[in-house]
Amino acid sequence: MKNVGTPTFLRLSSGLFAVALVTGCSDATTTQNGDDNGPLYAITTQLLVADPVDSYVIVTDQAEQTASLSLDNAVRVSGRALGVGIPKSGTVYAVSDESATVTRYKLNGSRALEPAGTVSFDSLGVTSLGEYQANFQFVSETKAYFFDGATAQIVIWNPEEMTVTGQIPLDELVTPDTVMAFSGAAIRLDDQILMPVGWRPVSGVGITPKAGVVSIDTATDVATIATDERCGYTHDAAVGPNGKVYLATEAYGAAVRRVVGEDAPAPCLLKFDPHTRTFDQGFYRTLEELVGGGTAGTLVPGPEGTAYVRVLDETVAPVLEGTHPRTIASGTGWQWWELKLDTMTATRKDSFPATSGSVFLFESQNHTLYTEFGAGAASTTLRVLEDNGKPTVTTEGLSFSFLQLR
Repeated sequence: MKNVGTPTFLRLSSGLFAVALVTGCSDATTTQNGDDNGPLYAITTQLLVADPVDSYVIVTDQAEQTASLSLDNAVRVSGRALGVGIPKSGTVYAVSDESATVTRYKLNGSRALEPAGTVSFDSLGVTSLGEYQANFQFVSETKAYFFDGATAQIVIWNPEEMTVTGQIPLDELVTPDTVMAFSGAAIRLDDQILMPVGWRPVSGVGITPKAGVVSIDTATDVATIATDERCGYTHDAAVGPNGKVYLATEAYGAAVRRVVGEDAPAPCLLKFDPHTRTFDQGFYRTLEELVGGGTAGTLVPGPEGTAYVRVLDETVAPVLEGTHPRTIASGTGWQWWELKLDTMTATRKDSFPATSGSVFLFESQNHTLYTEFGAGAASTTLRVLEDNGKPTVTTEGLSFSFLQLR
């Protein structure tokens, strides 16, 4: 079986799969008039300030250029949508938090997207397909997974035939009075998918002191579950030079700790062995100690053997009384620190601009791009990870998904 889900991520940590404030003119050629033979991308953006909320799937050749994209001629999708699929396949699957239906779109000769079939997961109790692009993992042209936190299961489906072919129950992950969410990043290692899991209380502001990893054998569809109660909301992961997987508390978990103090678990770093599929009980680091103090969260895979930790600079983004952790996590003021995963030493990277705490990584033709979300959910700018955060394209709204169509 050909593995089509493994991205071109070898220039960073091997195995991660891992995602101008308004529309208008740009300093580059418009989306519709670019190179007919060059790379094309589908960028899906969510207009959360609209009522009702709508999303748009934009076809563009400008992912690596400085540009502001227009929503003209984009495909509108009701609700908070994602565009997922197999890179460079000419096909994108649009999903939304408003239904359990996957709609397939294919790129035509005019560089436009045409609908080409649907499949629904509602027979398995699924009601929403939102959350993150990483919830969809494509194993081959005929096999894909959807990780659904709301129903604690993995849906197995056929993207070619547009049919549901099975499911993998994950009942062991269900924890009373909590909301379970899968990560926005997954690790791909040979015939294995590693999906981090986090929990938070159903009500109030808090983080559940529990970390988890679901390991899927893609040849057998057998799931192995590992949990650890020393850490919480470990939604971020990177592969170290020793082949081990490091999991860290994301920015939201760090922001919760900043707001509620010791009532929330300290943001931390754990080590997971993908061969034994277990946590290393002898390894535990707080992110605060790694960066010399402060509010620290998120682990972004970097060049081989490194990752980036995000640290909140309150001289740039003061935390006011009553501020919600979501506002802190999505706001600006998060500095970049480079962490060497072999020595566990971190150094601030002053060359990177401070950005929002939540980061998604996307692969374009020549670069690894990361997201910077604008204030008030107004915009998303993509920046080049290998070039100290050089800005490229900007879209209106929040873009949580990105796919190279060709």
